[in-house]
Amino acid sequence: MSVEVEIVRAASPEVVDAFGRLLPQLSSAAGLLDLEAIDRVVRCETNTVLVARDGGEIVGTLTLLLFPVLTGVRARIEDVVVDVSARGKGVAATLTQRALDLAREAGARTVDLTSRPDREAANRLYERLGFRARGSRVYRFPME
Repeated sequence: MSVEVEIVRAASPEVVDAFGRLLPQLSSAAGLLDLEAIDRVVRCETNTVLVARDGGEIVGTLTLLLFPVLTGVRARIEDVVVDVSARGKGVAATLTQRALDLAREAGARTVDLTSRPDREAANRLYERLGFRARGSRVYRFPME
């Protein structure tokens, strides 16, 4: 497998179709996004949406958030998903490494991400890439 990673600069029907296939594999709560919704995410200045291609087909995605705070540039990885047909072939590692490179170039000192404990393969990958579990709690306030 020869994986190529690119930054999505604008939404397209191809990206909409790919996300329609990929996002439900990440979360059962993920709704279908239309061109306008994806374009809004892609064009947001804090977001860098990456896609991985194998043979031209989009087989994975990751979103890197970069934003300034008073203590420096923060970086966060969100919504990492690889198509079930391409898992175990280095796609997530390639996407994550590209995101780490972009964060480093932007001046971030650290990159955060969260992963559910039941995502064992993903957690092993992140640890293999050098991520370390933090001794902190994540709190969530439901807005519903």
